[in-house]
Amino acid sequence: MQTDKQRPSKRYKNKIYYCPISLAMDLIGGRWKGVILYYLLLSEKRFCELKTVIPEITDMTLSIQLKKLEDDGLITRTVFGDKPPLKVIYKLTPLGERLGPALEQLSVWGLTI
Repeated sequence: MQTDKQRPSKRYKNKIYYCPISLAMDLIGGRWKGVILYYLLLSEKRFCELKTVIPEITDMTLSIQLKKLEDDGLITRTVFGDKPPLKVIYKLTPLGERLGPALEQLSVWGLTI
């Protein structure tokens, strides 16, 4: 860990962060982002599959959170077909995959509470 005098800043998407935890929490914080990422670590999923494993989330909230994760570069959204019903697959980007060890440790920690 760095001391206050060694505190580097990090710019991400035109915002400056002075603490790496602030950046991480902006990207994965909140009630649902970490949960969505956790399930996408296991495998790519369709919207309805995410809804099945996270039944407490509303369709609108899931849609909004997926869009935010996509905008932040943590997941990709791939659409198959050109007329409804479309098949849409969500999966982690390489940046999102790098969250794997941290999310797994949080999961282990959560089981010990």
